[in-house]
Amino acid sequence: MMGNIDNYIKKLEPILLEYMTGYETGGHDLEHFTRTMKLALYIESIEGGDEKIIAISSYLHDVHRLIQKKENRYVKPSESLSEIKKIIDKANLDLTQDEIDKILYSIEHHEDYNWDGNNVSDLNTLILQDADNLDAIGAIGIARAFKYAGVNNQIMYDENIPFEDFNGYEEKIQDVSTIHFFHNKLIKLGDNMNTKTAKELAKERIEFINKFIDEFLKEWNVNY
Repeated sequence: MMGNIDNYIKKLEPILLEYMTGYETGGHDLEHFTRTMKLALYIESIEGGDEKIIAISSYLHDVHRLIQKKENRYVKPSESLSEIKKIIDKANLDLTQDEIDKILYSIEHHEDYNWDGNNVSDLNTLILQDADNLDAIGAIGIARAFKYAGVNNQIMYDENIPFEDFNGYEEKIQDVSTIHFFHNKLIKLGDNMNTKTAKELAKERIEFINKFIDEFLKEWNVNY
């Protein structure tokens, strides 16, 4: 990571930590913000894009999740943009208005998915989407999902509710169980990555989740 990026993050980190205080979202924490940024910068190093825009937008992408926890309601990324602007201003990052606009654009659209047919064409945003989705799958994704479940009182599994097959996914509708969440969203993310680099990284992580689901159901049903 370039020195300038390190300086931006050092200014943003204490502000984010203060903003997070008292609001455990279960998986949308500073560690997730940091991993997403590192994944995004790795993808950018291969696929191209604007390093500064990608780094800052990925580090701030889930502020809406914190607002959601504070207000106890579903909050879209677009609803967080005014707060993100305040965070950027408070951090004195010395960005141009064009850079701020690009960061806000990426954050606003980072939860657009290929499967809903309404994605954007901006490379910085597509890389942020990929990085965020990569951190939702694999071993980290499984751990984050169960952490979220613990914080938000979601059960592990309900064997009486069958899995459904559908093309889209509604973020504002909570799945009936964590295993249903794996089936309904996570295992689909591999096929919905934007960049070649992310698609390659996703293969092993999706395979890991599929094996986990198989093993979980075998143990749940005591099927030996």
